[in-house]
Amino acid sequence: MTQATTAIPHAEALARLASGATPTLRKSGLSRELLLERYHPDHAPAAAATLQIGANAGERCHPTLAELLQANALIDGFDLAGAEQLSTDVLVIGGGGAGAAAALTAASHGADVIMACKLRLGDSNTVMAEGGIQAALGRDDSPQRHFEDTLRGGHYRADPLLVAQLASDAPDAIRWLIELGMHFDVTDAATDGGTLRYKQAGGCTQPRILSYRDYTGLEMMRVLRETVELDPAIRLLNRCPAVELLSHDDGSCAGAVLFDLEYQRFVVVSARSVILATGGCGRLHLQGFPTSNHYGATADGLVLAYRLGAKLRDLDSFQYHPTGIAFPSRLAGGLISEAARSCGAWLINGLGERFIDELAPRDVVTAAILRECADGRGIERDGRIGVFLDTPRLARQWPEGIEHHLPALAHLAAKCGIDPATEPMLVYPTLHYQNGGVVIDGEGRSTVPGLLCAGEVSGGIHGRNRLMGNALLDIIAFGRRAGQRAAEDIGKRPLRRGDIEHVYSWQRTLVQSGLPRQARAPRLYPGPGHYPLHRNERSLA
Repeated sequence: MTQATTAIPHAEALARLASGATPTLRKSGLSRELLLERYHPDHAPAAAATLQIGANAGERCHPTLAELLQANALIDGFDLAGAEQLSTDVLVIGGGGAGAAAALTAASHGADVIMACKLRLGDSNTVMAEGGIQAALGRDDSPQRHFEDTLRGGHYRADPLLVAQLASDAPDAIRWLIELGMHFDVTDAATDGGTLRYKQAGGCTQPRILSYRDYTGLEMMRVLRETVELDPAIRLLNRCPAVELLSHDDGSCAGAVLFDLEYQRFVVVSARSVILATGGCGRLHLQGFPTSNHYGATADGLVLAYRLGAKLRDLDSFQYHPTGIAFPSRLAGGLISEAARSCGAWLINGLGERFIDELAPRDVVTAAILRECADGRGIERDGRIGVFLDTPRLARQWPEGIEHHLPALAHLAAKCGIDPATEPMLVYPTLHYQNGGVVIDGEGRSTVPGLLCAGEVSGGIHGRNRLMGNALLDIIAFGRRAGQRAAEDIGKRPLRRGDIEHVYSWQRTLVQSGLPRQARAPRLYPGPGHYPLHRNERSLA
């Protein structure tokens, strides 16, 4: 993470902001393309390596991720001797919104489902998604406009088929969530009839964000978790991370090997279909950036799918959310939702200037903040550098208080020891989302038969930049699609026990390529040596 060696002291910047002068919007002087090329982290010299083996050999990939993708497995055949054996129609790996949507849909279509969670059901990035969910439901909006905004926001690098399905699935996804019991903000019943309230998102031509205050993901996960726990067709395995996939002789996916953390034992699950919903990789702290991501986001699904032979895409593209907490350092990376900027909060540099349209696409806003900090116009407080998010401006327009409209922001400000109504918050970009992932078709199927993906582990839906609100929509739309497809394929895929022969083939490839066999993946938890497998504990630390 690169920051300037010089910055404007916090007290000086605060005095400028408190002077009462209306901040001016400074012209950038750079095109969006040049701004991204010079300042966005994806374009940094240390941001890319070349993969040497696997389905994406020869392609660009972030170096940290490349090390994991080209690592050895955590287990071998010895670990499976005496392991508990389970079987099911559909195995869902991941306990967030995508996994829950997939499991519920598969079960509703007649499948027996096992849902394996690395932590506990709901412990995921879904609960940390604050801003809202996109859906073209407004009178002046349409799925076509949603489609066009999403393609443009992703620099036209997304798969148009997937984007079209995302936009067209949105209305039914909202209807499904409401039927499950999810709450959304509505307009005043007396004046506007109590209809759904829409907010503006960066990069969108129409207000189409539906939200529940500023903790929409938490509300979504609440209803998904409650529904999963009440479904008799879903067997829930908490604290059972996947450590390897199983394969058949033809290369198709046959299930997975889990590690039961409570009983410290391996569990082999044979399945007709496997749905990966393991999330992203924010906890790898790429290029030293802080992250808004949950503890379990360590790229497990990418590693397992790649070793089995799945094709990946856009492995050098990540979203850095513009407004992560910069001060205090103990909360660095904590997310301030785009909802604050959507409601009118401005970004102000140390000179008291606005320097970017706050509702430009996230990658543009991020690059603009990094430019201010790199060029000495950032604000320094106790060794931390960032820019101001002018929350007092919101307080002046809301007599009922910030906590009424943005309770999550108010709670985070209290943890920072700041009154957001009187003092701006210091923000700096935080690693937020994995734009790329496993290549999927319109039903969530990967290039490996029997292996489907949903949510952040999959690629192609958002291109090289994601718009606010499309992540929560993605996990519902494609979670449901993957769940339905897996259930419908039950009769086409016999239930047969698999093995890990692909692991031995991978190990031979490592040797032939001169790559080390000592490195092991998936990492499972952040930090070195965090592989809680009893047999391998010493060798993998």
